[in-house]
Amino acid sequence: MVADGLAEKGPKTLTSDSGQQVSNGFTSSPQTTREEVDKASGSTGTDSGPVGAAGSAGGLRTLVVQQTSLERPRETWSKKVDFLLSVIGYAVDLGNVWRFPYICYQNGGGAFLLPYLLMAVFGGVPLFYMELALGQFHHSGCISIWKHICPIFKGIGFAICIIALYIAFYYNTIMAWALYYLLSSFQSTLPWSTCTNSWNTANCNQYMSTDHNVTWSNTSTSPAEEFYVRQVLQVHRSPGLHQLGSVSWQLALCLLFIFTIVFFSIWKGVKTSGKVVWVTATFPYLVLLVLLIRGATLPGAWRGVVFYLKPDWEKLLSTTVWIDAAAQIFFSLGPGFGVLLAFASYNPFHNNCYKDALITSSVNCLTSFLSGFVIFTVLGYMAEMRQQDVDAVAKDAGPSLLFIIYAEAIANMPAATFFSIIFFLMIIMLGLDSTFAGLEGVITAVLDEYPHVLVKRREKFVFGLVCVCYLGALSTLTYGGAFVVKLFEEYATGPAVITVVLLEVIAVSWFYGTKRFCNDIQVMLGFYPGIFWRVCWVAICPCFLLFIIISFLAFPPEVRLFSYHYPLWTTALGYCIGVSSFICVPTYMIYCLIVTKGTFKQVCVPGTLLFFYMFNSTVV
Repeated sequence: MVADGLAEKGPKTLTSDSGQQVSNGFTSSPQTTREEVDKASGSTGTDSGPVGAAGSAGGLRTLVVQQTSLERPRETWSKKVDFLLSVIGYAVDLGNVWRFPYICYQNGGGAFLLPYLLMAVFGGVPLFYMELALGQFHHSGCISIWKHICPIFKGIGFAICIIALYIAFYYNTIMAWALYYLLSSFQSTLPWSTCTNSWNTANCNQYMSTDHNVTWSNTSTSPAEEFYVRQVLQVHRSPGLHQLGSVSWQLALCLLFIFTIVFFSIWKGVKTSGKVVWVTATFPYLVLLVLLIRGATLPGAWRGVVFYLKPDWEKLLSTTVWIDAAAQIFFSLGPGFGVLLAFASYNPFHNNCYKDALITSSVNCLTSFLSGFVIFTVLGYMAEMRQQDVDAVAKDAGPSLLFIIYAEAIANMPAATFFSIIFFLMIIMLGLDSTFAGLEGVITAVLDEYPHVLVKRREKFVFGLVCVCYLGALSTLTYGGAFVVKLFEEYATGPAVITVVLLEVIAVSWFYGTKRFCNDIQVMLGFYPGIFWRVCWVAICPCFLLFIIISFLAFPPEVRLFSYHYPLWTTALGYCIGVSSFICVPTYMIYCLIVTKGTFKQVCVPGTLLFFYMFNSTVV
């Protein structure tokens, strides 16, 4: 059963004497082709020629098909749970562990949950549902899917692939850092727990030791900080982005090992990666549970929990809180990266992707909330040991929260070696799931676009893609590589991918038409999406995304790492990186206008006048 207001039952379907299902004059059989479905619903299904009409007043409102077959047999998930674990593993990533807790306490603690949930309900989840439905109905990746929707927007698919490559260039380096920590954990005394190592300086101070005569000054550093900065990153050997220095061979080997795992997990497709995620997607939850129980038993843990959840309702009057809530839910659920389209395209045609969207997005949000307890119980313990306030301990965000603050807390726990091993193994697995998904999005997109060339050469293509990602990541493995990672993190993904998703929503809701999109969902699921989803897709989601984009442009983030302030030219470089992916969209539009036959209106608008279609057929 579907809740009232969220879904509506469509017209009844009649069954002919031959057993074929008939609805509104359209008959389909198990041999129905994609072209026949497109023709019946008013789409050309090709890149050449005028864009087909997106339905008219007298057009079909409901198409019911038993099976939609493609030109070539398409791989499918071995089990439904493989798909669910893959989506959960993709959505639940490192940001759930390090970013959500920090954003939550910084923006009013428990009060932040209100804007977070509102942004999830009205923005994040509808986008999540939309991408799953699109991928499952059209059985296509993020490039070829546009020939069924609106070919002039095909550049969105190319932009998504470039963004995915940028992410692969820096995201896997963070896993290489975690692998370095993991390998360093196999010893009785963790190397970041003492100040007696070769990389330590005179400023190193063990202020969580039992020696109460230790004096802490403004220039003092912890052994965990020096291990991270001077031994793992070796960032002290680089003055900045203008002089990155040599490649760290230790990190290069760690990253090579990471990409080797990635290659052998995805080279055969979703049937192999779907089995790997049984471990990589479930093990982090086991570790989170163990760390939560351990953290709750530490002295001072309650201080961290109170600091995490204590609501500051006045913060809700600040626009920054709402901006952070919108950005957090967007990047947490991850629409717009081509992954949800790719994963859903391997589902059976009548799979209930509506229920899948609700389940996986709910699990993602609950995981973020749970991670906050895991982090802040330990921060409360550290504040108790240091005899400081929790906010003085929780000043670091991003990777530093994991590799300095949490690593230091683990080093001072009983059974430190055990907890260090499982913690950094969890970090690696969280990252691997996201990498599997991101690269699968690219692989699916390219193979669907060029099937005759690459479909029988998947293994070679995947190997080449992994090699490109490894070579592209070399700059992040230098002594100044952490500066590159920060630059990519701030500019390569943020504004570019949000802008791309905004165009995607506009293309689907306004050009393709929400009414026709809902008809597609009715074909698959047997019910027509309710007014809530239609209003979200046509109005609220575009406003939600536009709000994030305007906020980013109005209040650009101050890019800083440790004591290094990024010079002005790096900001220009960052914007160039972001534009380099987005430029695919207008470039392909110009190309499409030049080579496609038909009037300007036929090329741009798949159907009657855009605004007539929006306001007369979209929300019904």
